[in-house]
Amino acid sequence: MAFYGPRLVVPIDVKKKPWEQKLPLHNRWHPDIPPVAEVAAGEVFRVEMVDFSGGGITKEYTAEDIKYFDPSIAHLSGPIRILDTNGIPAQRGDLLVVEICNLGPLPGDEWGFTATFDRENGGCVLTDHFPSATKAIWYFKGIYAYSPHYQVKSQPVSFSRVRFPGLTHPGLVGTAPSMELLNIWNERERELKENGLKSMKLCEVLHQRPLANLPSKKGCVLGGIKEGTPEWEKIAMEAARTIPGRENGGNCDIKNLSSGSKIYLPVFVEGANLSTGDMHFSQGDGEISLCGAIEMSGFLELKCEIIRGGMKEYLTPMGPTPLHIGPIEPRFSELLVFEGISVDESGKQHYLYATVAYKLAVLNAIDYLSKFGYSKEQSYLLLSRCPCEGRISGIVDSPNAVATLAIPTAIFDQITISGYCPKENKVPVGPRIVRKPDVLKCTYDGNLPTTRNPSSAT
Repeated sequence: MAFYGPRLVVPIDVKKKPWEQKLPLHNRWHPDIPPVAEVAAGEVFRVEMVDFSGGGITKEYTAEDIKYFDPSIAHLSGPIRILDTNGIPAQRGDLLVVEICNLGPLPGDEWGFTATFDRENGGCVLTDHFPSATKAIWYFKGIYAYSPHYQVKSQPVSFSRVRFPGLTHPGLVGTAPSMELLNIWNERERELKENGLKSMKLCEVLHQRPLANLPSKKGCVLGGIKEGTPEWEKIAMEAARTIPGRENGGNCDIKNLSSGSKIYLPVFVEGANLSTGDMHFSQGDGEISLCGAIEMSGFLELKCEIIRGGMKEYLTPMGPTPLHIGPIEPRFSELLVFEGISVDESGKQHYLYATVAYKLAVLNAIDYLSKFGYSKEQSYLLLSRCPCEGRISGIVDSPNAVATLAIPTAIFDQITISGYCPKENKVPVGPRIVRKPDVLKCTYDGNLPTTRNPSSAT
């Protein structure tokens, strides 16, 4: 009988660890990690993925798993070797076109989580404001995400009256680097880690650490290369982490990269060695809590094409990666927009620093939502996962960059949303919730100071 539909090339069993899978996963970039599958250009194929943590973060109602999890690891399915229709592999200098035909959560595993890491374990963009590890759990019904009302130690925990459509996407799609490119990554990231605190002024405002994660054997999974062998020992100390986006694509966390999108990836090694992972049900622009999308296991159905010599024709020698965003996106008619400028919480003026401006826009949104009964931790996680829109709104008017964060009002319960805008001589009346429900949260046991937003009302 003829087979119809995409061919499954990387299957996943969510009950197994990444290294126990039928085709072992990997959580590093290196040209010598062997491909686990092979596909032809024009063929539609299916890749299944664990969540970025490889099952290390669970749907148990506790944040202890987040508090001690290594945030420098993201597990990937692949690598997948790409051939043209004549059976000739993609070559260095080619351009690999990856089209997302379909995607979604793995059937039977329709749930996800969002979190912030403990400040002593890396933290997040606002870790000086929110140093504790937190976690929220979400379930999916069709295209919608919702947070159930549940009890932890007799206390209610939920995101009451919040429901929104997800724009599902892979956080990470990339090709294997060449050894030359890998050495460039390791050299520049080592320089940043060793000297960045002294040389980078932005480190005075952003407190996420370390500045870069260098090659290490700790937690290293290299696909088909057996741990403990001389080959594994050598590659583990060369292989780059999968957390940041780089010239090969990688972990770019672009929320609009959904069905119908195309990614144009540079080819640095024969066969391209395509890998993907870090599936998100939904994410706000910037993924501001780091573990900030609704992280989930999932699948991608992909189709690849090879543009011979495409890097020379369309790219600079090592990137960047062009994208064609697909036609599918939630549409919202009303947005509540918050502005930030490049003046930090202490009142210090920065010169056209868009990152500082965006941080302040987020803090202003968090403070405003807290007027409606949300805890600030809830607001932070909500802005990281809902389909909010971040923009650099001004970048030319010295000395201030202007950034904005726009929240779709339709994500809130329609019965309670009336009056969310400020009123004369009145506290806004908006999406009220019971004040007791909150996110799952651990204690912060470190001794680093917490920053306060001076524009905050509380």
